[in-house]
Amino acid sequence: MAVPKRRQVRARTRSRRSQHDKIDIVMVTTCPNCKEPVRPHHVCRACGEYKGRAVLEIVTRDTEATAEADA
Repeated sequence: MAVPKRRQVRARTRSRRSQHDKIDIVMVTTCPNCKEPVRPHHVCRACGEYKGRAVLEIVTRDTEATAEADA
C-alpha cells in the first residue's frame, strides 16, 4: 500500500475540501399558469399548479378573512 512521504499542509487539505461546500445556483423557471418564478419539478406556490393540474388549494389572507366573516 502506498504511503505519503510527507504530511499534507492544512491549507492544501482545506482548499480541496472547500470544493464540496460551494453553494449551487438555484434554477428557476416561470409557471405557465401565473408566470411566477418556480423551481423545476416543484408545485407553484402562487397558484398551486403542477404540470397543468391544480395540486394544492392556495388559501390567502383575503379568502381566510371572508371565511371567518361568513361563519
